[in-house]
Amino acid sequence: MIKKINIPSAFDRIPETWSPHIAARVNGQEVRLAKIDGPFEWHAHDGVDEAFFVVKGAFTMRFRDEDVAMEEGDMLVVPAGVEHMPVAEDECWILMIENAGTINTGDNQSERTRHDLPEL
Repeated sequence: MIKKINIPSAFDRIPETWSPHIAARVNGQEVRLAKIDGPFEWHAHDGVDEAFFVVKGAFTMRFRDEDVAMEEGDMLVVPAGVEHMPVAEDECWILMIENAGTINTGDNQSERTRHDLPEL
């Protein structure tokens, strides 16, 4: 089935921060949308690269050896196995691309771990 989605409008259907939703599936990948605010947690994804695109707002992607400031329109790929932690001073809207079924907290299980992500 062909499904059209308006990315900015889709964020209206995401009720809370740090709760990724699936916007689309493409060749074994998921396009996920999330609202973020405040710090997440340190984590890594073994064997899985993760792409981040800032739709609205800004955040900092922290790595163990550097911080990368991300603004609207910026995209960053976190290579597989690299520890990272997104931190947003204010609410930020992000689009992520990663392998289907990738756990949002990577190698860490916590209260922020999400399974069975809702679809938009």
